[in-house]
Amino acid sequence: MSSYENTPLLGAAEGRKLLWKDNRPYVRWPANICRLIWLFAASSNINVLLVFVPLGSVAGTRSWLPTTVFILNFLAIIPLSVLLTFVINELSTKLRQPWGGLFSIMFTNSVKIIVSVIAVQDNEIRVVQSYMLGTILSNILLVLGCCFLAGGIRSQESNFNTAAASTMSSLMVVASVSLIIPATLDAALHNSKSGSGDKIVMLSRGAAVILLILYILYLYFRLISHASLFNENQAERSEEARQSGQTLSPIASVIALVIVLVASTINAHFLVGSINPLFKTTHISKTFVGLILLPILGNSKERVTAISVAYKGKMDLGIDVAIGSCIQIALFVTPLLVILSWIMHTADPMTLHFQGFETIVFFVSVLVVNSLLQDGKSNYLEGSMCLGTYIIIALAFRLYPDDAGDVETVVGGIFGSK
Repeated sequence: MSSYENTPLLGAAEGRKLLWKDNRPYVRWPANICRLIWLFAASSNINVLLVFVPLGSVAGTRSWLPTTVFILNFLAIIPLSVLLTFVINELSTKLRQPWGGLFSIMFTNSVKIIVSVIAVQDNEIRVVQSYMLGTILSNILLVLGCCFLAGGIRSQESNFNTAAASTMSSLMVVASVSLIIPATLDAALHNSKSGSGDKIVMLSRGAAVILLILYILYLYFRLISHASLFNENQAERSEEARQSGQTLSPIASVIALVIVLVASTINAHFLVGSINPLFKTTHISKTFVGLILLPILGNSKERVTAISVAYKGKMDLGIDVAIGSCIQIALFVTPLLVILSWIMHTADPMTLHFQGFETIVFFVSVLVVNSLLQDGKSNYLEGSMCLGTYIIIALAFRLYPDDAGDVETVVGGIFGSK
């Protein structure tokens, strides 16, 4: 066989491989765009839902039925959150530690922050509070329970680092206290002539600043001063990110990050705008929407990863993903929303005064998880306990109307009547 018979095939294959590196801009740029789209689409099976991104935008601009607008934009944000994780992994693997870990931690909940900021701007404070609480509960009960259950299926018991787990669970106790104190103050001032509204707002803003400081100290503690406690978790996280990373160039990763954030903002705007009409037409409470439905928009890929690594025996990483996300929501995202509401001068200020029923549920859930982490071991029964608790809470909030009387108001009335 002559050499001429092989040359065209090799040349064609080489040309196809290097098409996005062609010296001609009119060839290189379209090829790079097509390659980027393909890499995005192939990064996860859930990306088939990306078709709902333009559909959700069209539904919002054309003022379709509120239920349709909500569902389409709800489905659109799910793959966008997965793509965001993909891009974050790409960028974090290109940064040196601890900056790569810091970047990954800070941008993990970007979709939640975008949705929440838009909701605060639209004065949907009850939805935001329920959303924050629901995200925390879904992580410490649903995701952690699935991790315990998955680990218990493969082995009788799974061991984990009690020092790191107790540190994170203690921070969750502090976060729950920051919600209990405003609720208690409101009950104590129930019959006060001066009222409690302004005092609750002032307390919430002061507590928000303190929580943000605590979160900064936690990051320093985790990434620098006591990094040895989390080194194994951070190494495993970096390895997981490295396996899915190193696909895009730094410039392409930054462009992709901007595109995903812009698309998420557009779909989140239409999603939040449809909540009020949805509430009026379907009679689903805003509390249930924020507590159960919206947390699904979270980082589903990272949650699946946490469960899969727990099944493989890496329970420390599973716990780190589940509780680490809760810490960011409780100590960073929620206080940040309080400060942003203060800066934006919203008609209804965002506070740390949640409904009494929600506060009690949060505190009890933290206590349950804290007790399960004390011995440094987990099994399928403990996972079932977490899942059972979450299902009971979900059923309770499905029946909980938005106009229900607040627990601390009732308590305040009882003590005030003496």
